[in-house]
Amino acid sequence: MRIRQAFCIGIPLALSVAGGAAQTASSRITAAANAFLSTLDDKQRQSVMFAFDDQEQRKRWSNFPVAMVPRAGISMGEMTPAQHTAAMALLAAALSPRGLEKVQQIMEADEVLKTTEGNGRGRGPGGPPPGMGNGPPPGRGNGPPGGRGRGGPTGGRGGAQFGKDLYFFSILGTPSEKNPWILQFGGHHLALNITMAGEQGILTPTLTGAQPALYTANGKTVRPLGGESDKALALLNALDENQRKEAILSYRLADLVLGPGQDGKTIQPEGLKASKMNEKQKAMLLDVISEWANIVHESAAAARMAELRADLNETWFAWSGPVTAEPGRNIAAYYRVQGPHLVIEYAPQELGGDPTLHVHTMYRDPTNDYGRKLASK
Repeated sequence: MRIRQAFCIGIPLALSVAGGAAQTASSRITAAANAFLSTLDDKQRQSVMFAFDDQEQRKRWSNFPVAMVPRAGISMGEMTPAQHTAAMALLAAALSPRGLEKVQQIMEADEVLKTTEGNGRGRGPGGPPPGMGNGPPPGRGNGPPGGRGRGGPTGGRGGAQFGKDLYFFSILGTPSEKNPWILQFGGHHLALNITMAGEQGILTPTLTGAQPALYTANGKTVRPLGGESDKALALLNALDENQRKEAILSYRLADLVLGPGQDGKTIQPEGLKASKMNEKQKAMLLDVISEWANIVHESAAAARMAELRADLNETWFAWSGPVTAEPGRNIAAYYRVQGPHLVIEYAPQELGGDPTLHVHTMYRDPTNDYGRKLASK
């Protein structure tokens, strides 16, 4: 279903000074969004915009490369320099500085993978095996192959699977400062679903991952999901013996339980309940949660963290796998944080290589994915 061009945005409001005048987060992001859309021609704009209730487009995201699970919209590689600049400005407006940095590091990891995997063609030892992992097997995708994107199922690159060019923008809904709409951005190991409605917003479901999850850039070691790994291990190590017995599961989990294709499904909480933690441990748990909640713009993140802090005593922490990690490297264990309005999963990939170098994570609000509560108001 096609919708007319319009692009206004609203997340919890924050004030700043731009050009000497007070400006809300909503108005800043609206300006960035409109600037991006103004760079597109009619055909590109049509490929980017979908109805808010387009269920097929909502679920057209995955940890798989776009050659295996097609995305729709416009890819970074299809953009002119001006469009690319405007697209990144939109991301910068919608995300926090740390969130934008994390997204850029995930994309840069995919560029590293493209180089090590022979320009991203074919699977190679680091790519996902056919029919395995989260998402549909190759060639099926969620919805029509290629969606409405100009590049078709391969993004117009003859089967290329990896690299910064293969990340797509799409918009669901007629953007408005009052009515809900969704900004989607993602590709391999990244799926941001940002729902906005007036002064409210939610960043779920969102998938962040990395392969390699540790690499060197400009002489520095980069771990896009290093905080997610280090903070969770620090929390585990802060637990006493009895708490650890509750937190550590008796069985192994190898991948995301509520990953792509699992919308609307629920799981029972397990592990250690935060009500059994002391105040320092609770603060450490909130710090783990912040690695996901703080990806979005700070004002939206603050509202989200307040909600999750209120839920804290009903939040659970569960761990499955090795309980140690080498300094400066990621954990090889799965863990989950689950509360009334939250499911976080961290899942190293153990098939075909070092699990510390290939990580999937998931961030959901089972009550409000895709802004379900916002849309019902």
